[in-house]
Amino acid sequence: MPNTIHIKNMVCPRCITAVTNILEELEIPYISIKLGEVELPSALALKKKSSFSIGLQESGFSLINDRKSQLIEQMKTMVVDKIHHSSDELNIKWADYTSEKLHLDYKYLSSLFSSVESITFEQFIINQKIERIKELLVYDELTLSEIAFKLNYSSVAYLSNQFKKVTGMTPSIFKKSIDKNRKSLDGL
Repeated sequence: MPNTIHIKNMVCPRCITAVTNILEELEIPYISIKLGEVELPSALALKKKSSFSIGLQESGFSLINDRKSQLIEQMKTMVVDKIHHSSDELNIKWADYTSEKLHLDYKYLSSLFSSVESITFEQFIINQKIERIKELLVYDELTLSEIAFKLNYSSVAYLSNQFKKVTGMTPSIFKKSIDKNRKSLDGL
């Protein structure tokens, strides 16, 4: 019977590669790997699970054993995946999307997130969007209007106001300074 293991801090395709390498090095068979999850054909023996846990920790990851932590990590993974790794427009309602994906009431999920992470889920989403905006500004391939559209901001002014509120500078000042105050995704 398949067994799903949840892993903290898997936020990008390189993380998937790193976890794949750990599994292969320890000769642990797997069915699939995606952000935050590894599906195994069966449960791991205690010794293998311990070795896997140590390998993950050495690479900056960790096993998530309790249900609440798994839910929070799934919420983070959904946001990071949608904002940073999807080419689709970001025209979604996060409350509906989250509830639908996790099959739980959004108020419960939002409250759980806030109680554990010490920021609201909405603020986490905003922080991710701001980091994506920084990334797109550094790449200099899209105009601010195109970035606003891509990330589902109602206007460039709204994007600029939110950007300034979070970073302390406007997008144009950020772009000029390119001091790259960017944080790694797993540091957010």
